[in-house]
Amino acid sequence: MGKLLIKNIKSLVQVRETNINKVCGKDMSVLPCIEDAWLAIDNGLIADFGKMEDFPGITDWKDLEVIDASGKLVLPCYADSHTHIVYAGNRESEFVDRINGLSYEEIAKRGGGILNSAKKLRETGEDDLFEQSLVRFKEIIYQGTGAVEIKSGYGLNLESELKYFA
Repeated sequence: MGKLLIKNIKSLVQVRETNINKVCGKDMSVLPCIEDAWLAIDNGLIADFGKMEDFPGITDWKDLEVIDASGKLVLPCYADSHTHIVYAGNRESEFVDRINGLSYEEIAKRGGGILNSAKKLRETGEDDLFEQSLVRFKEIIYQGTGAVEIKSGYGLNLESELKYFA
């Protein structure tokens, strides 16, 4: 990792001059931003930021990558604290069923639901399960997720649950 300068940022989102422990109540409606901003990153850590009109300039160009973010937003990554990204197949048809008014019970009677997901997971080899999950994992990273806690739950027995950790 080297140095990175992102300049001409339309809006640098969720910036605070001081650290906070939490945001709650009416403060949740406040989204602190700097318009027409710059952001400096050194070895993966934010080194400095501010308005372009206050940019101090560059003294050391060695190993510096510069990104012009004109017209673009820069914001923190998402933290997904609950996802079931490891599963076999998909349940797209069940989503359509729910849109069409079917209950979870009706979907289960048709062979869908968690028991169907568990059956698919048990029948799917570990390598295939890994590859399917990796595709979904890369997709959430591409969409801005930077931290994820992956839940198990579709195995419904010890052997199937351990596939998550193999």
